[in-house]
Amino acid sequence: MTSAAMTTRERFHAVMNFQPFDRLPLLEWAAWWDKTIDRWHGEGLPAAITDRYDICRHFGLDLYCQEWIAPRGPGCPWPASHGAPLIQTLDDYRRLRPHLYPRLAADTLDGWRRFAELQRRGEAVLWFTLDGFFWFPRTLLGIEPHLYAFYDQPELMHEINRDLAEWMLAVVDALCAVATPDFMTFAEDLSYNHGPMLSEPLFDEFLAPYYGRILPRLRERGILAIIDSDGDVTVPAHWFERTGLQGILPLERQAAVDIARLRRDHPRLRFIGHFDKMTMARGEEAMRQEFERLLPTAAQGGFLISCDHQTPPGVPYANYQTYLRLFREYADRAGARSRGAMA
Repeated sequence: MTSAAMTTRERFHAVMNFQPFDRLPLLEWAAWWDKTIDRWHGEGLPAAITDRYDICRHFGLDLYCQEWIAPRGPGCPWPASHGAPLIQTLDDYRRLRPHLYPRLAADTLDGWRRFAELQRRGEAVLWFTLDGFFWFPRTLLGIEPHLYAFYDQPELMHEINRDLAEWMLAVVDALCAVATPDFMTFAEDLSYNHGPMLSEPLFDEFLAPYYGRILPRLRERGILAIIDSDGDVTVPAHWFERTGLQGILPLERQAAVDIARLRRDHPRLRFIGHFDKMTMARGEEAMRQEFERLLPTAAQGGFLISCDHQTPPGVPYANYQTYLRLFREYADRAGARSRGAMA
C-alpha cells in the first residue's frame, strides 16, 4: 500500500496502528486562534477564507473533521465568568440537570453526515470530542470549588459523572448510527505545567470507574480513545493507559513534556501534537531543529506531529508557510524511515 499515496484516512490508520505509511499526516488538530487568522488576513491569507476546513484546504493540510458535543442543552445557564461556579450543592445540580445531557441536535447530526461523506471517500479523518470526567464537573462547580469537592462533596462528584457517562453512551450510539468516527477525544485538562491537579487515588475513585463505563463501548466500535490534557502529562499517562485510554494530546513542550520519554515508557500509546509552537516565531532554523527532535519518534509510528496547541498570533504568515514547507519535508522523511524499518 505504501508504494502509492495513501488516502487521508488510510494514512491515519496506518500511523496509529504502527504500520508502514507513505508520509506523516499534515494536520492541525486544533483550529487556529482567531487573532492569528486576523493577523494573517493582513499578511496574505485571502480575507474570504475564514472557515476552519477552508483554511486547511488553503494550506494543503489533511482534513481532520471534528464535532465537539457538549452536555449542556439549549437555554442552559452559564457561569458568570470563566472558572466561576454555576452550582454549589447536590440540590443545585439536581435543579440544573433538566438543562443538561441533551439529545443530539438535528444540525449536529446533519454536520456529522456531511463529514461522513468525506470520510467514506477517504478524504477526511472523522473525530468527536466529549467533556471528560474532570473537565465537566469543573465547569459546573468552578475551578477552585471543584478541587475541594473531591474531598467535601464526593456524592455530588459521583452523581455528575454517573449521569455524564450514561449520556456519553447515548451520544456514541447516536453518532455511530450515522458514521463511526476514526477516533475521539475526552477534553480533560487535568494537568498544569508541573503535573496533575489531582492525585492517583482521586483519579482512581472519581474518574477511572466512569472511563470504565464508556471505553468498552468505544473499543467495540473500533474508536480510538484519546485524552486531551494540557500541561505535563508524564505522570498521569500511566493512569490513562492502565484505565484503557489509548492516546494523549497535545503534549505541550512548555510543560517539559518529552516525546522520547513518553514513547519509551508507553510503547503502544498514540500521541498527537508536541511541536513546540514557540519555535514558529523564531524562524526556519529553530523550526527545523524542532522537527529533528520529533522525527525519530514519528518514524516509529503511533505519533502524529502537530502544533502543541493553537498557533499563536505572534507567528507571521510567512513563518507559518515556512513551517508547512518543513512539515512536508519531515513528513516524507518519516514515511521513508517507516517503510525502510518495516521492509
